[in-house]
Amino acid sequence: MQAAAAAASSGGDSLLKTAISFILHLDKHLSAMIQQHGTATYAILWTIVFCETGLVLTPFLPGDSLLFAAGAFAGMGQLNIAWLFAVFMTSAVLGDAVNYAIGSKLGRWALDKQLLQQKYISQTEAFYNKYGGKTVVLARFVPIVRTFAPFVAGIGSMAYSKFALYNVVGALVWTVLFLGAGFFFGNLPVVQHNFTLVVLGIVAVSVLPVLLEVMAARREHGQSGGGTAAA
Repeated sequence: MQAAAAAASSGGDSLLKTAISFILHLDKHLSAMIQQHGTATYAILWTIVFCETGLVLTPFLPGDSLLFAAGAFAGMGQLNIAWLFAVFMTSAVLGDAVNYAIGSKLGRWALDKQLLQQKYISQTEAFYNKYGGKTVVLARFVPIVRTFAPFVAGIGSMAYSKFALYNVVGALVWTVLFLGAGFFFGNLPVVQHNFTLVVLGIVAVSVLPVLLEVMAARREHGQSGGGTAAA
């Protein structure tokens, strides 16, 4: 039993390390993917974004940086920008829709069984408390929260018609901004020569809202705790 648990843990660590390596060297991996798989690259990209947005167990997959990198390769003529737009729009919208359905049907059960890390759910709930339904749009730009926002929306019984509108708007803005940024700026010499730093910058800027929310929540908790103690 312990051996099986150790093997599962080792497999999870290996998968995470592979994902980190893929993100840090996105330009090299994407170039190799295009050379090896040709047009099948579009299907691979579709699957990555669908899993990142649609499956609550894979929030570590690349999102913003992948769109930026794909846009850069479209700018070089190695990928078709119109196909990429269709790929990322459909995978993002369908991914969120599936995630919502999972949250609606299995969310409470998954939380009761502690199958998900509560801190991710709490971070997402903090966004909902502050931004309401607009969280579905804003979360597109925040890794991890992006993966859990549809799930929490499903648990919270947000009307699907309302969720679907935010879902499409968020996917459209997200795709246009990151894909367009890569297409127009990804081939600048300064970006090409420092691609890993650019990717890390994109990740850092995307994660910043989560860090600010966590810090604000801790500050409020500390102040309320201090007030109780003083009383």
